[in-house]
Amino acid sequence: MARYQGADTGRLALAAHAAADRQFFELGMMCAAGRAAADLVSAHKWFNLAAMHGHKQAGLLRVEIAAEMSESEIAAAQRAARDWLAAH
Repeated sequence: MARYQGADTGRLALAAHAAADRQFFELGMMCAAGRAAADLVSAHKWFNLAAMHGHKQAGLLRVEIAAEMSESEIAAAQRAARDWLAAH
């Protein structure tokens, strides 16, 4: 009986991990394509988190928008991602 519970726990963890990468990616897309102006710092943060969870396209988009950002903006996005990870 315990074996089945362990297997279910592993599958649930994988599903949660996959859901997180999609959610982070969607948040990045929303920030990158902002209605009035794009928020590249927030988009970079969310793409970074999605890429950390295995979303391949997020990593590519993070590199693409980083080309449009200053070094201080990239540093701010990286800090924001670290802060989000520390809080969650």
